[in-house]
Amino acid sequence: MPELPEVETMRRGVLPIVGSRIESVERPPCLRRPILMKPRIDAIDRRLQGKQITDIGRRGKRVMVGIEDGQVIVIEPRMTGLVLLADPPTTDHLRLRVTLSGGPSEQLLFWDRRGLGTVRLLRANEIATVVDARLGVDALQITADQLQTKLRASRRPIKVALLDQSAVAGIGNLYAAEILYLAGVDPRARCDRLTKPQWKRIQQATGEVLELAIQHEGSTLSDGTYRNALNDAGGYQNYHRVYDRAGKPCRRCDSGDIQRIVQGQRSTFFCPVCQRKSGLHPSVHA
Repeated sequence: MPELPEVETMRRGVLPIVGSRIESVERPPCLRRPILMKPRIDAIDRRLQGKQITDIGRRGKRVMVGIEDGQVIVIEPRMTGLVLLADPPTTDHLRLRVTLSGGPSEQLLFWDRRGLGTVRLLRANEIATVVDARLGVDALQITADQLQTKLRASRRPIKVALLDQSAVAGIGNLYAAEILYLAGVDPRARCDRLTKPQWKRIQQATGEVLELAIQHEGSTLSDGTYRNALNDAGGYQNYHRVYDRAGKPCRRCDSGDIQRIVQGQRSTFFCPVCQRKSGLHPSVHA
């Protein structure tokens, strides 16, 4: 966390600041682990003072704040970062404050409890090499053919492969499990053994799961860390089909219990009955 739905929710939440001017940029006093910030805060402040915000975009799991001269503030929340307009959950984990004028909000904030997030100010000609070169096709835009082409030669389990941001950008651990459940595909199945219909179902499930999660403004888990731009909880956690439901009955096939395994040092949740390595369980819609 956060993954594509949460970052897209952050992006949409801070859209009102488009048209605002940047008065100052500061790094609030913080005794916690410092985040990676490039260049230094004084250089960021100098380069952005008086500039107008023209766009709020997203690349995978990054919020991209476009500036009138082509510069872009790239914020990568990583595990616990939040991009906010409202006051943060706590003051001692506040990492960046952008003071604004001429719009509905007086500030843009980046808050990060664990300090794993990053902030970079890039010039227009740096985006392609620093950001885009590391990312595959966005998960909301990728086609079944593109997904298959990117991953079909891999011997990795499909759940692990879906987390590879250089192949498909935006999917993380939680949503990979949800996608494969909806597609009726065993997360342990090797990519090089999946059939074309399975790739098609994975691509269709990707769009369905991510769009619904965005509609509900992402997932706020039991630790309560993720919040939207106004510091409110998301709602998609109420619709999880398998994530964090180990030992509970499958809501689709009514025959299996959700199991938890570890893949790539991450928890995977799935139904061993209706998520098959081959074939299609009758409860799964083709």
